[in-house]
Amino acid sequence: MVSESSTVVAFAPSFFTSSASRCTPTSLFSSYANVAEPYVNVAESSPRNMESFQEWATNCGVQQAQGFQLTTEDGIDFSVITTEDVPAGQPVLAVPANMVLSSSGCQQELSDMSNGGVQEAVQMMGRIGAGLSVPEFYLTLKVLVEYEKGDQSGYFPWLNSLPRLYLNAVSMTDFCYECLPPLVFSLSREERLKFDNLLEVIQKVDVISEDLKREESIIKWAFNAVHTRRLGERGEELFLVPMVDMLNHGTETEIEIGFDEQGNCQAYTTVDVPAGSPLRRSYGCPTNPSPFFAKYGFLDETSPATFCKMMNIRSTPELVNLGYDFSKMLFYKDTGQISEEVWDVVLYDKILATNPDVRQQFYEAHMRGDGETKEAIHQQFFPQTAMEIKNHVDTFLNQLDELSNKAAGKSIEEHPRLPLILNHNNFVKSTFLKVKEFLDPLVAQAY
Repeated sequence: MVSESSTVVAFAPSFFTSSASRCTPTSLFSSYANVAEPYVNVAESSPRNMESFQEWATNCGVQQAQGFQLTTEDGIDFSVITTEDVPAGQPVLAVPANMVLSSSGCQQELSDMSNGGVQEAVQMMGRIGAGLSVPEFYLTLKVLVEYEKGDQSGYFPWLNSLPRLYLNAVSMTDFCYECLPPLVFSLSREERLKFDNLLEVIQKVDVISEDLKREESIIKWAFNAVHTRRLGERGEELFLVPMVDMLNHGTETEIEIGFDEQGNCQAYTTVDVPAGSPLRRSYGCPTNPSPFFAKYGFLDETSPATFCKMMNIRSTPELVNLGYDFSKMLFYKDTGQISEEVWDVVLYDKILATNPDVRQQFYEAHMRGDGETKEAIHQQFFPQTAMEIKNHVDTFLNQLDELSNKAAGKSIEEHPRLPLILNHNNFVKSTFLKVKEFLDPLVAQAY
């Protein structure tokens, strides 16, 4: 899986030994004809065919460093490790340019295939406010086009290696949503809206069959594959790179991804990596696990903090300047410490709301970097600010218990995302308990 904020850089060293022997994916489909199932089975219980994928990747010219190895503990989630020591700055994986799917390349190809339906769908995305998702739309449509070719697609072995079971927001049941805290619920609804928009506009396209347009489970599988595995920033050029997409996320990372001048994609180490270690890359901001949970369907328990979950504050330019942002207003899981932005925003928005003169003085001090004045105002109103945060923590802990209690007795077979949701809620709860442990004595002393 790869992410919205993936690092995609250009660099010079080439890992390729020869370009003459590399084949295009479309020239290899005959090697994989007469497979057991001529189409990818997207049922959540269907296994991933990694053996054929590895053979296909090698035949297409993918090059791997000695020790680069796909691995799994459960046969469902695959990741990459190295079985040999790798020094920093070494290429470990290279994928030839003709295997890389880019949103602009897919746009050109699909437009050439279409009689106007693709362009009509893109125009509709603009009208419904989904313009930033157009690059994902082209990639998703390309995946569906290749899916419909079955084992005659040059990308069939790769498609057949992709996950079937996703635990992210798009795949949750309606009941799962009832067990989500407010921030994750909000983020999850944003992800679901992206899919709903795609499902609506894809009815306009003319490059896949009418039968496939009615297969929501297949369209959702393609959507999830693209949205959890593409490289690049949302709204800009995006890429799907077979084998590179097998690199999992890590808060501490060993790998960065880049493209050389010919468009070949390469992965190289940024630190010395001992044998037996994972090879991971960053999917984005590591300070708050909630966006990863909603988008990708995993809980990053190595995240040092979580958003403070204050959702009852209406954003203003002044609050944004003070740090009102999911990635800044943090509670730290190991220490219970509270970020400066939380103290600033709560003081400004809640405590000083009835004291406009001091409020303005505090804001102006912040904007000019006058820490001494800010600290003096914080000290003056510390008891009220601390009590406001404590009340929020106590209320949210009760809310988490209520949300988790809803899941008691529910079928995991019917709601397979519930265990992950409960783990997420427990992660947040343990962090909030640490904050309570830190905050309660301060409040008691202040009063």
